[in-house]
Amino acid sequence: MKRTIFPVLLAAISATQVATAADGFEWKDTEGKHVDLLFNGRPVARYQYERINDERREETYKPFHHVYDWEGEDFITKGPGGQYTHHRGIYYGFSKCSYKTEDGKEFKGQDTWHCSKAHQTHEKFIQQTADEQRAEQTVEIDWHGNDGTVFTKEKRTLIFSFQGDDLVVDFHSVLVPTQPEVRVDGDPQHAGFQFRASNEVSASTKKETYYIRPKSGKAEKGKTINWSAKTDNETTRDLPFKGMSVVVGGERYSIAYLDSPGNPKPARYSERDYGRFGSYFATDVSKDKPLVVKYRLVMRKGEFELSELEKLSADFVAHQK
Repeated sequence: MKRTIFPVLLAAISATQVATAADGFEWKDTEGKHVDLLFNGRPVARYQYERINDERREETYKPFHHVYDWEGEDFITKGPGGQYTHHRGIYYGFSKCSYKTEDGKEFKGQDTWHCSKAHQTHEKFIQQTADEQRAEQTVEIDWHGNDGTVFTKEKRTLIFSFQGDDLVVDFHSVLVPTQPEVRVDGDPQHAGFQFRASNEVSASTKKETYYIRPKSGKAEKGKTINWSAKTDNETTRDLPFKGMSVVVGGERYSIAYLDSPGNPKPARYSERDYGRFGSYFATDVSKDKPLVVKYRLVMRKGEFELSELEKLSADFVAHQK
């Protein structure tokens, strides 16, 4: 399917100024709370963007995207609460950020993952379009340090489309520091670009979770492999793709996680039987060298074969050239 290169970011527009289509994709905004993406009237995804509220801090300390089930009735992704409440559906952040100011002061321990002090805030919609073939959304997100200082600004773009019945989500982030020096870091469980399935997986179906890995293919249910200094090898680092399959609402859903070769490396991977997986890296970021990453998720009601994941990955890599 033809792909369009991520566009140059446009001037900010109001959340109410959205393009819609009678057939195909359409955005519907609940102002100040969230915006839903519909396809032929069926809910597909939700961007949860409510700004941080001190009385409901845990619910609002970072924006993220939900994915609906294939009937559009409930989410297959996790929101606030449940096991590891800091996890959210499709999300991006780092537990060990640091920055240095113009006068040389250094601030470490800026955690935009657990967000006990640091946090992320949605600032504005930059672009939001929809037609019969695809929907695109670009938003500006500020990353705040422990004292509230904005130490970097992010332009986050998600593009939604379908390949047959599979939902394709392209994720593109540009992180531009407001301070002279910024470093993002963390660990495989608490940093990077991650996907977390519904809390139902943790509560009742995690024994049904399995992963599909490059070369070795489908793993046993409940068996996971995670990066560590002792397992720093081709099974846990710099993987072109990984697949996860979980059971939500009595149905099996599978998610392909595709990594761009242009993203910072090494990329260290993590798996959990409760349905959270992804990778992280550590890198320095400056105003002259913003952090740019691209990922693709392909979601299916059903299962993937290893050969299908290999083809999806090859197509994604070809798109980057």
